[in-house]
Amino acid sequence: MVVDRRLTVPAVELRERFSRAGGPGGQGVNTTDSRVELSFDVARSAALPEDLRERALQRLAGRLVDGVVTVVASEHRAQLRNRAAAAQRMSELLAAAVAPDPPARRPTRPTRGSQRRRLAGKRARGDVKRLRRSTDD
Repeated sequence: MVVDRRLTVPAVELRERFSRAGGPGGQGVNTTDSRVELSFDVARSAALPEDLRERALQRLAGRLVDGVVTVVASEHRAQLRNRAAAAQRMSELLAAAVAPDPPARRPTRPTRGSQRRRLAGKRARGDVKRLRRSTDD
């Protein structure tokens, strides 16, 4: 499974489990195992370089169970389509987990025009509120 240009996960490191999916299915609903659980052991994978493994373990910490991340697909009635959907989901999840951090934001000062507009808006709002007040002196 190709995740990005730097990472490809071999099929032997992925584990698939099949079970019966809920929902409508017609005659074959009680006999076909169309639900797919695709698991990948992030902590012990030989396909992940050390830097990507650390990043993935940190970012997927909430989804990992003993270092293994699992995705489930059961929206299609056919097992083959659910296998493709699970593989796509896993690929997107891993790509997001190993993506580099965005560049740090360089803080900038507000422009003079934006400051003027903000203060003019505040002044206008204050004027509206002042004009609503009753003048019973």
